[in-house]
Amino acid sequence: MNETCLLQPGQLLQRGVSRHLAEHGFACVEELVPARGLRVDVMALGPKGEIWVVECKSSRADFTTDSKWQGYLEWADRFFFAVDEHFPTELLPDDHGLIIADAYTAEILRMAPEAKLAPARRKVMVQKFATTAARRLQLLRDPDMHPTWG
Repeated sequence: MNETCLLQPGQLLQRGVSRHLAEHGFACVEELVPARGLRVDVMALGPKGEIWVVECKSSRADFTTDSKWQGYLEWADRFFFAVDEHFPTELLPDDHGLIIADAYTAEILRMAPEAKLAPARRKVMVQKFATTAARRLQLLRDPDMHPTWG
């Protein structure tokens, strides 16, 4: 069975976005929790320490029923929406970045405006990014491990 058959539409977008950003020197973590009650689809840490958040929307309903994305703005230097080529992009706010993606790649159509994080917030986010990535790698290497972290 093809591995893309096992992934949900939003996960396919996450994969394409992560692949594209990796080609530009970013490290990506999917489904990262910046604060209680929030879970960003893709958080990317750039080669200069910049932090981008990408919210993947797989359908009109996915966008219109979700208002939590606005809470993600304060956790990144740049915020993007990622959608597939069939998504009605006129629904998306013009004041955020726009990425068109599929399961294999992506393209940034509109660069997000920069809103630099405060140094203390940046430090917290880089630590969360690193901790999340390291824990996931550890679980991949040792799936029988019983972690005590949350």
